[in-house]
Amino acid sequence: MRRANFLLGLTALIAAPNLWGQTAVDVKRPEERAREHKIEEREEKKKAKSTDLEIRGAAAFKEDELRTVLKEQIATIHDFGLTAARADDAAFFLQLFYRKHGYARVDVHYRIEGGSRLVLEITEGPQVILSAINFSGNNHVPAKTLFEYAVGPTRERYSRLQKELPFVATDVQEGADLVHRYYVSEGYLDAVVDPPQYDFSADGKRGEVIIPVHEGRQYFFGDLVFHGHTIYDPATLRGQMIDLLSQPYTDRRVDDISRRLQAYYKARGYYAVKVEAAGEPERAAAGHVPVIVTLSPGPVYKFDGVNITGLRRLRPSYVRNRFASLEGKNYSPDVLDEKFRELMRTGLFNVLQINPQPVGDDYLRLDVSAEEAKAKEFGFSIGYGTYTGAIFGVSFADRDLFGYGRPLFTSIEISERGYKGEILWDDPHFLESDVELKVRLSAFTFDFDGYSKFEIGNRTEFSYSLTKKYKVGVFGSERRVEIVSSDIKDKFIGDPKYFVSSIGLFHTLDLRDSPVVPSRGFVFDQTFELANNAIGSEIEFFRTTARASYFISFGKTLLELGARAGLIRPLTESTSDINAIPIDERFFNGGSTTVRSFAERDLGPHDHRRHPLGGEFYTVFNVEYTFPLYGELQGAVFFDAGNLLPDADNPGFDDMRYGIGVGLRYKLPIGPIRLDYGVNPDRREHEDFGAFHFSFGFAF
Repeated sequence: MRRANFLLGLTALIAAPNLWGQTAVDVKRPEERAREHKIEEREEKKKAKSTDLEIRGAAAFKEDELRTVLKEQIATIHDFGLTAARADDAAFFLQLFYRKHGYARVDVHYRIEGGSRLVLEITEGPQVILSAINFSGNNHVPAKTLFEYAVGPTRERYSRLQKELPFVATDVQEGADLVHRYYVSEGYLDAVVDPPQYDFSADGKRGEVIIPVHEGRQYFFGDLVFHGHTIYDPATLRGQMIDLLSQPYTDRRVDDISRRLQAYYKARGYYAVKVEAAGEPERAAAGHVPVIVTLSPGPVYKFDGVNITGLRRLRPSYVRNRFASLEGKNYSPDVLDEKFRELMRTGLFNVLQINPQPVGDDYLRLDVSAEEAKAKEFGFSIGYGTYTGAIFGVSFADRDLFGYGRPLFTSIEISERGYKGEILWDDPHFLESDVELKVRLSAFTFDFDGYSKFEIGNRTEFSYSLTKKYKVGVFGSERRVEIVSSDIKDKFIGDPKYFVSSIGLFHTLDLRDSPVVPSRGFVFDQTFELANNAIGSEIEFFRTTARASYFISFGKTLLELGARAGLIRPLTESTSDINAIPIDERFFNGGSTTVRSFAERDLGPHDHRRHPLGGEFYTVFNVEYTFPLYGELQGAVFFDAGNLLPDADNPGFDDMRYGIGVGLRYKLPIGPIRLDYGVNPDRREHEDFGAFHFSFGFAF
């Protein structure tokens, strides 16, 4: 069973040059810059309080708030002395602050007393509320659409829930400019928006705005005429821009024609292609503007060698081998982009630049400039899980072992139920191919409800991505398992000490937008495993598992659907004998990632002491809907269903159990922290009403 626990990871990157072979670069982290900025703000506020400044006539705002507004000007006066020019700057910025809050008639005067005391005298006047914005001459565009642009500069500073906004003349003028830009973006090339006109109420507290508009004609794209050696027929080239040409004519969309055609040619190897598109509005007929496109494709370029600079530890052959498959093939920016992403995903680089450089005979050399990331990483983690209790872990990773770009991960985890040590070697390019090799060595103990076990073993896995979304693989596994103590009768435990050797295959179709924090998409994976005496196993069985999950987003909410199933069958003994499969090889159900109305592993057959016994067949079905509450905090409602059958003679949906519940989620970049409570709607004798689960990551 998969365990899900909340882990808080604290990672320390150690980069001593004599230990790791890397020179430290003194680059300020974002948090350091933010800390320095806060220190500067505190110093400015101190200066604002200590400077001899008096503000008179302020009623709408507190003096501390006004001093904060002027903190930069006050800091300058504090550091360099009070002058008439600096006093005038303070008065100007204070007046500007008032005007941005609707005090259109505010007046601020300064006076210098005794040579070092600054007095700012404010005549606030009434706050003017923007009562309405009206438009004239807008025959084709609704006033409601134009209003959003006109009021936009003011709205940015206030909540959309605030109905009445202050009148700010500079904002209204900026809004009128945005209205004009909108018209141009919709093809009204001759549109004119006159300066806003203002009308104030008798008491000066409300202001109405009128914005005159002269729309003119709306223009669209006309004929697209190609000049030069096009290579491809005009219909094919126009086909790359069908959606663009159906929109109103604008200069920006004319530039898009050049960019799209350039991308089309470059994707086919024409690295040096030149495309110029020019509209001719003066030759427009019935509002349709012809566009002249001049093409110079040049020759088809092919990839040549790679030149690498900037590497210190990583061997150049690692980077060179990543591009070896491109040599002699036609240039493609999409292929280069994929290679770039592949290299950045390794974590070996902070900065990576790939610049194609033309060389003789229409070839491109790839100049690769790299800045390596810190390869060695030491970290520790602390956390808590409802089932495992407190957790503490330490880890060490070297992403560039011996300079070959192959990572090695080691970790030790200690919880209230046991400990685990693991070493993982990952070779994403086994023998410089596209096959990935993973070798995992592990040893651990764990105290389950009813028995404790010790296990040591290894797993070797080869995988290959047939497409970007579909992966297949094979694996071999060897494990020595011993039940070191048990409160369960021997007849339910099965073999307490055994060696299992198995081989298997798996495949995964992953169409999610993110494997860590998906917001949409589908994932399906399946495994098949065979343990047999012919490969040295002391027990024989066939096991298969399958999982499917679907994620659908509705705005800021997410609907998650999941289904899982598993079956294990002994190959030698009678399937009616529960001892045929040792207890630690069986399936269990219930818990934070399955049916959440049950405690961990608590759904299914039990002995007379209520210890879970496991089973040979299980199903799990989950439906969960999450929605935002506040900031990164989310709420969730869910429905779970599943079963666990003691033998696999008649797999199906007998004895289904259910769970309904609510939960809280706190979003993190690596997945959510989850707190769930599931209610058991068909509770039986000796079963709890429900169960709490505190864990980390997605439930399924």
